[in-house]
Amino acid sequence: MDLGLKDRVYIVTGASRGLGHATAHALVADGAKVIVSGRDEESVSRAAEGLGPGAAGVAADNADPASAQHLVDTAKARFGRLDGILISVGGPAPGFLADNTDDQWRSAFESVFLGAVRLARTAAAALGEGGVIGFVLSASVYEPIAGLTVSNGLRPGLAGFAKSLADELGPAGIRVVGVLPSRIDTDRVRELDALSGDAEAARAANEAAIPLRRYGTPEEFGRTAAFLLSPAASYLTGIMVPVDGGARHGF
Repeated sequence: MDLGLKDRVYIVTGASRGLGHATAHALVADGAKVIVSGRDEESVSRAAEGLGPGAAGVAADNADPASAQHLVDTAKARFGRLDGILISVGGPAPGFLADNTDDQWRSAFESVFLGAVRLARTAAAALGEGGVIGFVLSASVYEPIAGLTVSNGLRPGLAGFAKSLADELGPAGIRVVGVLPSRIDTDRVRELDALSGDAEAARAANEAAIPLRRYGTPEEFGRTAAFLLSPAASYLTGIMVPVDGGARHGF
């Protein structure tokens, strides 16, 4: 199936590793050009180099108010256009109600929430008909995840923002989608399993609750996200797509 990605240009934040990197790889593999960003310059440069000439790396912190415009300007300067953005941010500090400090909440809000809003707003101003804004959120949009109280507080709010944005931007032909990973085999998820004190037992218990009886791979997530960002998904907007092996049983 041709996704129609050839020579289209995307920004993927948080793309030096994990889900963002897997999505950038899937986009480039299908002919797109990608600006990959992350906070660490060395990691971003290494990730972009590994993706080949269809990618360029930009060190950028989503919490920095100047980052959004810098990324958009770089995409246009390097590749001549912008067709979409996937807003992926690192997970906030884990913890329960009594564990997370005000500073952790403020830092997460600036990066995970306000940074994402700013990126979407800036991208929307630069996109034309056929453009797309994607958000990497979490299964916590529908069900809270134990030990991730900050994330549980912020991700559903971003999902609501994304749905509002879909209504606002739809008349201009710009789509907005959310991708909701659950147990994808990344460093972040392995760290969360380890918080239980027995990572192997936690993984076994989590896998037993997934209909496909396994964790997903970053590549599986990346292919799903790339499809949603592509012209092949041109009539999909305002939706939240779980990538969870069937773990969410509701509609």
